[in-house]
Amino acid sequence: MNKVKTLATVLSKRFMATLALSGCLLAGVQTLSLANGNSGLVIFSGVENRSDILNYKLDFNGRPRFYGERMRLRISKKKLNQGVSKFFISYLKDPEFDGKFNTNSVEVRVDGESLPLREVYWDKESRVVEIDLKEPLEAGNSAEIVFSNVKNPSSGTYYFIGDVLTSGQIPLRVYVGTWIVSFSRT
Repeated sequence: MNKVKTLATVLSKRFMATLALSGCLLAGVQTLSLANGNSGLVIFSGVENRSDILNYKLDFNGRPRFYGERMRLRISKKKLNQGVSKFFISYLKDPEFDGKFNTNSVEVRVDGESLPLREVYWDKESRVVEIDLKEPLEAGNSAEIVFSNVKNPSSGTYYFIGDVLTSGQIPLRVYVGTWIVSFSRT
């Protein structure tokens, strides 16, 4: 009888230790996934083609109304199959975007190298940021558009639509995809 009690006590202690360790590991995995920032599983997005949802990363976790965020909007080389002379980042009217972009802190990076920019213009009324490159980006490169010193908007999910102006003989404005960016208090 005494051995049975001892065995039950040892097993319950091991079970509790395993349970505690599992809980800590799960909490750590959740924290890591929150810092990642890509779109993740999106079921009802409003974007017709799943391949049009682009990846992004918020370096400081996307807390609402936080000043100093760095937003990295990524475009894969599959989407940039023509040369690019301008990038256009527009956003929808609803929900109202009450954040702020610092046009002096915008970069376009290719393989970690910052490209020289001619101008960055934010038309608040038309809800579009226009990024004009000094020299066209060649086709087949992936690009990362980095907005630094951003003032995050209020809590919510915001759709940023990416277009490019091709650099060929006849420049065309071409849709490349949509970033679905969430700002929340988690």
